[in-house]
Parts: sequence; C-alpha cells; structure tokens
Amino acid sequence: MRAGAALLLALILAQPARAETLVASVSTTRVAITSNYTGASIVVFGAIERDAQTVARAGPYDIVVTVQGPRQSVMVRQKEQLGPIWLNREQRRFAEVPMYLAVLTSRPIAEITTEPLRQRFKVGLEAIMASPDFVADRRLPAPPFREALLRLQKQDRLYFENFRGVTFLTSSLFRATVPLPATAPPGFYEVDIGLFADGVLLARGQAGFDLVKTGFEQQVASVAREWSALYGLLVGAIALLFGWIASIIFRRD
Repeated sequence: MRAGAALLLALILAQPARAETLVASVSTTRVAITSNYTGASIVVFGAIERDAQTVARAGPYDIVVTVQGPRQSVMVRQKEQLGPIWLNREQRRFAEVPMYLAVLTSRPIAEITTEPLRQRFKVGLEAIMASPDFVADRRLPAPPFREALLRLQKQDRLYFENFRGVTFLTSSLFRATVPLPATAPPGFYEVDIGLFADGVLLARGQAGFDLVKTGFEQQVASVAREWSALYGLLVGAIALLFGWIASIIFRRD
C-alpha cells in the first residue's frame, strides 16, 4: 500500500506544472453575410494567467493566432502552351484544405520558435501547407503546385500572414484583428491561439465563429442546394424571359 502511494506521489511530482494558462475568445461567434456585405473583421482577445509561484521569464511572451476556414478539396493544374492552345500538363489534388487561412503573430515567426517546433506544431503558413495531411495524393505535391495554391489564395486575400497582427495591451493582455474579405466562404472558422516564450509552446487556446448567409441570400442558397433541378430550371426560365424582354425593347423596326 505504501509502495503504491509512493509511486503515485512520484508520478504526480514528475508531471510538469503548468505555470501559464491562456484564456482567449472572439468578439463575436456569428458573422452575417447580407445583401450589402463587403467583408468584415473579428477581434481575437485574451489574457495570460500565471500562478503565484511562477518565476518571471527572461524573454517576453509571444502569441500566434491561426484562423482556418471551412475545408474542401482543391485541384491545382499546371498548364502548358502548345501554339495558340493551353493544355493541362500535370495536376495535384489538395484534400480538405482550409479555404481561408490567416496567421497573425506578435513578431516574426522565425524569432518566436525554431524550425523543428514550427513543423511539429504547424505554426505559420509554410508549416501548415507542408504537413502531410494537407494533400490527398500519395505523392506530396511538388513545390510549384503548393506555391501556385498559395499564390492564388493570396490573390483573393484568403491566405496571409501578419507578423505584427497581435498587439499586447499589457504584459498579459493581447488582441488581434482578423480581416474577412468578401470572398471568404461561409462556414465554421477555427481559431487557434498559441502562447510561446523562450522558443517553447507553453499553452494553447481554441475559439471559433460562423460566417453565415442571411435573408434572401440564404433562401436562394438553400433552394439551390436542396432543389438543384428546380433551381436550374428557374434560372434558365428567368434568363429566357429577360432575353425575350430585351429583344422587344431593343428591336429595330
């Protein structure tokens, strides 16, 4: 009995104490897409809590906020020009990749932690896109395909990094503003907040929010999804109607 109690005590003492904890949240859990929607932004804020016995660290704290939007499969094709014709040469399929990916940090990622830890914990765009679960093909995509996907998503402002996107209001309070362009797809967005110090990940926090369509846009989307055949016929009929009206208005006698 005493041996078991001694072993249990040794195991408890062997567990590292969590000196810091991270408390984080978002300014809203629901962003509505209306008829005049041109984009939005949310605020991620939080606090670093320390117990009374924690010794002050030599370096400052760092925060990395990663926001990932709804996932879907994406095909990236490489085109080659053959005379006046462009032909598909090679292709790679990226499976269930986030259609929105934003990384905001308190300073450059290279100054926050080491390359092995960035790859291990998927910190930053490069580490996230280099992870094996980012693709569906058995062969990893060649760098040109990954770079092409990154370039296309950056053009639509759907992938980006901001190395000054996190601001410390005090030594333990921080905030970050995450922009959502009009091209951001509706769905659930995951927010991951990592606390670093001295190059080590100390704690992580999670939050999330929904980007949803409302009003007439939501009704149209629901009809298109649930009654696709009827929606196609209705759109075709409306196009024919407007074409007939235009032919009457602009008809030359």
